[in-house]
Amino acid sequence: MKKYELMYILRPELDEAGVKNENAKLQTLLSDNGAKVTAVNEWGLRDLAYAIKKETKGYYVVLQFEVEDQKAINEFNRLTRTNANVLRYLITVAL
Repeated sequence: MKKYELMYILRPELDEAGVKNENAKLQTLLSDNGAKVTAVNEWGLRDLAYAIKKETKGYYVVLQFEVEDQKAINEFNRLTRTNANVLRYLITVAL
């Protein structure tokens, strides 16, 4: 299994319940497609280095997961692009 790290930034307007709901949806999206989430690290609300979609703050979350094939990553990319609550995300291969 290949290990990956995913960082995403959620809109700052989301309340605590909204953030939990969005985190659960994104983790379920990965696990339903064969990924195994191994760690979740919520960094919380932070200032952005530059404005993204006219936002200057964002809620940061870092996930580590393992996956056999690219199905989970492709599906995550496809559905996250249209999710208005996700400002930005990045998936990298963990060493």
